[in-house]
Amino acid sequence: MRNVLGIILGGGRGTRLHPLTQLRAKPAVPLAGKYRLIDIPVSNCLNSAIQKIYVLTQFNSASLNRHVSRTYQISPFSEGFVEILAAQQTPEHSNWFQGTADAVRQYLTPILETNVDTFLILSGDHLYRMDYRPFIEHHRKTGADITLSVLPIGYKNASDFGLVKIDDKGGVIEFSEKPKGDALKAMEVDTQILGLEAEKAKNMPFIASMGIYVFTREALSELLTENQSEQDFGKEIIPGATDHMDVQAFLFKGYWEDIGTIEAFYEANLALTKYPNPPFSFYDEYAPIYTHQRFLPPSKIQNSDIKEAMISEGCIIEKAVIQNSILGIRSRIESGCNIQDSLIMGSDYYQTLEDKGLASSDQPMIGIGENSVIKRAIIDKNARIGKNVKLINKKNIQEANEPIPGVYINAGIIIVTKNSTLPDNTVI
Repeated sequence: MRNVLGIILGGGRGTRLHPLTQLRAKPAVPLAGKYRLIDIPVSNCLNSAIQKIYVLTQFNSASLNRHVSRTYQISPFSEGFVEILAAQQTPEHSNWFQGTADAVRQYLTPILETNVDTFLILSGDHLYRMDYRPFIEHHRKTGADITLSVLPIGYKNASDFGLVKIDDKGGVIEFSEKPKGDALKAMEVDTQILGLEAEKAKNMPFIASMGIYVFTREALSELLTENQSEQDFGKEIIPGATDHMDVQAFLFKGYWEDIGTIEAFYEANLALTKYPNPPFSFYDEYAPIYTHQRFLPPSKIQNSDIKEAMISEGCIIEKAVIQNSILGIRSRIESGCNIQDSLIMGSDYYQTLEDKGLASSDQPMIGIGENSVIKRAIIDKNARIGKNVKLINKKNIQEANEPIPGVYINAGIIIVTKNSTLPDNTVI
């Protein structure tokens, strides 16, 4: 894998994950209590012996830059690196990234200077574990110009993905980005060609691109330089390439989830609490997910009732009920709290006992105050939730932008934004 360069696309505004992307880039959004979204593709690369990695960013990239620089320090005795390439102005390109392909195009010169022959293009908002080596070996064995990683899907979310049709040898003969209506119907195929049983193929009649591509050096250079107006891989580059290049499909058989929306992000996180067989597990010693080492103390839990939960390092929990929830690093849960079906992202720092003595109803401590009830919610980092607060969405509101400052509701999920404060007795 020395001749492979990983390119992780993380430059979008992340509007589907707003307000979690209000103050940070999408790849920097916390995941599973202690990780960041960017840790997934970077770890997959490292576990696949790919040690040359660029991360392309554009919006709110400060925390992402900090996380990558602190976490991924490849040995100086190797050729490896994990580096951020942020949007910049140059004599050739005065605009920000206009799309996924344009992001790579604007950095094509340093990318080609890495002197590799294979480019692995990845997204920064997917949850999956994949060894890229069989994928790349398939690409090289078939002699393809481009290879897409694909999987069968059903009707529910089909219009959210790029869909492909393939021939009996796995060659892509048609690609349609997020089709709807008649265009979606036209992309139906018999997925038994992928080895699915007849009944399963009936329920999953589409082949979706995972947004993971392998390009040869020549194909990437040609496609990005010949037509400067094509800005996006899924919408323009890949569909156009099927006419004159060898585009192959590679079937992925593992768990994969696009967590680019609030609802998908929330559901994928809480699914991690299931035992003994969650759909995705971080407990794989042979393919671990890496993240920043924080050297935090063990969590302290006193007189609490905890069921189906993940508790990160450095938490303090007193006389609380916690069910089907995730507590991020340094979470502080005071006595009498009831937390259900929620994701508490924790905090970036501890407050001292002196701070606790100075806390007031207007400026409570970071964490969840006494006797508060939180259900079906995402509490972002450093949020201050006062005493007797009830976040239960009693009226079952599905969408709302700041009914009170710092609070949003998306798909019925209450979201308290980073650094926000909810005074004592707040009810939503």
